[in-house]
Amino acid sequence: MKIVFATNNAHKLAEVSAVLGEGYELVTLKEVGITEDIPETGETLDENATIKARYVYERTGLDCFADDTGLEVEALNGAPGVRSARYATDGHDFAANNRKLLLEMRDKENRRARFRTVISLIRGGVEQQVEGIVNGTIATAEAGCGGFGYDPLFIPDGHQITFAEMSAEAKNSISHRGRAVAALTELLKK
Repeated sequence: MKIVFATNNAHKLAEVSAVLGEGYELVTLKEVGITEDIPETGETLDENATIKARYVYERTGLDCFADDTGLEVEALNGAPGVRSARYATDGHDFAANNRKLLLEMRDKENRRARFRTVISLIRGGVEQQVEGIVNGTIATAEAGCGGFGYDPLFIPDGHQITFAEMSAEAKNSISHRGRAVAALTELLKK
């Protein structure tokens, strides 16, 4: 099954492809001629996933899905949340975002956090949403060199290491995106 994934992020593409497995061919934005940045003007992850999926569907008429992911930290009242990718700068500067998060958390005892991914699927003009959540804590220093984004700082519940210290397979088996894509797979099978 061919389906457009509203991303040009190679890391996301690899993660989602691994979870979806065989039988699905993901088509990127670039491959369908969308080269501009899709506006992410929503106030929530749900809104941004919807905005992105509708943007692709309205321009291509193809079945598609879009995701939005955020790290929600309890001690920061849910921040960075919907602004996770642009927490420290207007660009996707992972290192700057991690530095800012560590600075914001330096005096916090409560280090509870969760990653949440929302996926908006449009198939045959019908839109549906699923989500995936993984709970954990924020480390006091970066660890590991795998993954991307906040992975060097996030320790999922039940583990002693960060996402960045895990193999891609181990991370995908428990991650927020992995859980959301598993729910997406169930929708696609129907």
